[in-house]
Amino acid sequence: MSTTTTTNTSSKVSQTVEARAPWSATIRRGQQLRIVDLEGNQAVDFLLYAADDELERYGAAETMSAQSNVYLTTGSILRSNEGNPMMTIVDSTVERHDTVGGACSRESNSLRYGHHTNHQHACVDNFLLDHIGRDMGKRDMVPNINFFMNVPVEPDGSLGIVDGISAPGLTVDLRAEMDVIVVVSNCPQINNPCNGFNPSAVQMIVSNSV
Repeated sequence: MSTTTTTNTSSKVSQTVEARAPWSATIRRGQQLRIVDLEGNQAVDFLLYAADDELERYGAAETMSAQSNVYLTTGSILRSNEGNPMMTIVDSTVERHDTVGGACSRESNSLRYGHHTNHQHACVDNFLLDHIGRDMGKRDMVPNINFFMNVPVEPDGSLGIVDGISAPGLTVDLRAEMDVIVVVSNCPQINNPCNGFNPSAVQMIVSNSV
């Protein structure tokens, strides 16, 4: 399993998350998280839990309903299953981010791409690796955000996972509206274009300001 490289300064913590690796951190209210797509077109699967009550967690339906939009962009508020603001996207150099594509798993890979892919490491595996240390499991996984991932919704309601709209060095900045636990899978998928068929590293920067 790939690891992370951490750099600490007096005002921020910066971690490079290698391709296919998980990452998590507690972000305190008012702190900001910057995600940097270092090489471009790398999907970052993203879950949120309230730090003081993990039963309150990111709510995809509540977020989409409140903003009347399935995409996330600058100004979007990530809401919990109780409707409370968890984080706000204060800036994004990518036009939009996905809320409906979900996380890849060994089961979905086998169904979509053939049984020969069943051995491939997937985002669900990364989430479960993190959840072990929190005494959590599959039932604690909810529909996730896919930062930098391009999933257009066609007029007939169908979805596609297509070439990304990100590029090297593009970013998304989020401000915590409550103390939250962020759990990330730096997506290992190699069977569709969400990572340009070549998973790559991303950078996570936690600071009091971006």
